[in-house]
Amino acid sequence: MPEGMIVKALAGFYYVLVGDRLYQCRARGIFKKRGVSPLVGDRVLFTPVGGQEGVVEEILPRSVELVRPPIANVDRAVLVFSVKEPDLNRRLLDRMLVLIEKAGIEPVLVLTKIDLLEQPDLLDAEIAPYSAIGYPVYRVSAKQGVGLEEVRSLFVGKISVLAGQSGVGKSSLLNALYPSLNLKMGEVSHKLGRGRHTTRHVELIPVDSSSFIADTPGFSQLDFGELEPAELDQYFREIACLSQDCYYRECEHESEHDCAVRKALAEGKLDEIRYRHYLEFLWEVRKTKEGRYS
Repeated sequence: MPEGMIVKALAGFYYVLVGDRLYQCRARGIFKKRGVSPLVGDRVLFTPVGGQEGVVEEILPRSVELVRPPIANVDRAVLVFSVKEPDLNRRLLDRMLVLIEKAGIEPVLVLTKIDLLEQPDLLDAEIAPYSAIGYPVYRVSAKQGVGLEEVRSLFVGKISVLAGQSGVGKSSLLNALYPSLNLKMGEVSHKLGRGRHTTRHVELIPVDSSSFIADTPGFSQLDFGELEPAELDQYFREIACLSQDCYYRECEHESEHDCAVRKALAEGKLDEIRYRHYLEFLWEVRKTKEGRYS
């Protein structure tokens, strides 16, 4: 039984790549009974039917799995944010980082449209907290060709997911990195302040024989699903490190006695915006948990 990788899922069909040959497959009904769906990125065993069709028989074990975007076996998440049009959204960035950290995927941050930046010092201040806790940050201008070689090296030999809200320039970035892709370009709606969705489904784009990029639908809302309040701090790297010195093992860093996180905040050793987002997310996770058990 041949093995391949699902590179696209659309309208109930799964497109399985084997070498340079693509099969349009349906999935066995048993998957639905088990409550399991094949995902883009899955390695699968399938039965060919005719020349270009087939049936997915088995999903091989996954290394990681994301719900939104729905994709499996990703090596790296490239989080794309523009510095202008739209402005850098740190709340969304922190939200995405929580989910990427929880999934166990290596994140990197790519800032686009730096040619539109009028005050670089302000951006330096916003990004410093992320560099300080170990997140690689790259700055690019697809229009001017700045920073492209460094970013291109991120994708070599990996399955990478490109994630970010609409209008930040994901398609423009991919077209600048790999002109042969000729992806549809999006436009930013100045009236609404957000981008139009130019990518409608998750698809793995092969850029060479061993490198794939998932260009995913633009999104701006991500829920925390089954996340527990007590584990949220583990997905904020700096808070996780500081929490080891808290007086209470289950400290949630709000008003507890002898909290190392709050002490670091008072001493200016913890970024106030990151901490504020942590508290906002903690409240949301609690409300979500209450809804699950109400």
